[in-house]
Amino acid sequence: MVKKISHIGIAVKNLEEGIAFYEKLGLKLEAIEEVPSQMVRVAFLPCGDTRIELLEPTSEDSPVAKFIEKKGEGIQHLAFAVDDLPQALKDIEAQGVRLIDKEPRAGAHQADIAFLHPKSTNGVLIELCKEKH
Repeated sequence: MVKKISHIGIAVKNLEEGIAFYEKLGLKLEAIEEVPSQMVRVAFLPCGDTRIELLEPTSEDSPVAKFIEKKGEGIQHLAFAVDDLPQALKDIEAQGVRLIDKEPRAGAHQADIAFLHPKSTNGVLIELCKEKH
């Protein structure tokens, strides 16, 4: 079902400061995008076949803002690329994994996304995504 790690989502308070740090490691900024439905600004920094995805909340009500408030900045989710997202959701739910999203929704980088509940994934917020590139 899983093809590869698509990206690692990292919650940051300040996108520009986060970008500056990862550029010190030699990564190059690919793009910045705002995702109003998720209430975040997102920066993409490719690293091999995956990306670092920095997430800055644009609202105090956003899930990323709540994550930072509870846990501080850091890894917020791990995303796996799949070929068929609706089927992957059906298959994983049939195995008893709790879903946050039963249907795919639009995410950053023109991908369709869906999240699995951390209570079913050993405490890790897992995103499944169908990349469009």
